[in-house]
Amino acid sequence: MDIRPVKNEEDHAAALEELKGLWGAAEGTPDYDRLAVMITLVHDYEERRWPIGKNLDPVQAIEAAMEAEGRTQSDLAALIGKSRATEILRRRRPLTLSMIRKLNKAWHIPAERLVQEYELRA
Repeated sequence: MDIRPVKNEEDHAAALEELKGLWGAAEGTPDYDRLAVMITLVHDYEERRWPIGKNLDPVQAIEAAMEAEGRTQSDLAALIGKSRATEILRRRRPLTLSMIRKLNKAWHIPAERLVQEYELRA
């Protein structure tokens, strides 16, 4: 089993591609074992690369991800829509499932962080 650590974005992208091919492997097979190890490596890298505090609500998690990656509100707008990005960051609109999926996939913000309830402002 040739497995290497996930140390950078290139390794991360390659590991995610490999996970796609291994997804659904039957338990007890070498592919299943490889899948389990790769998931652990990817998870560890993501936790180190995008540390999002456990006490952050979804908006704070988005803001932390933006800061960590040097992203702007325009980047968020490109992902979920201009008016929606403004409303989300101002806490005037809740995240939708579609937005959560996009943020999770594109920015790798853990979905479990984004689905938490948070206070909206009038």
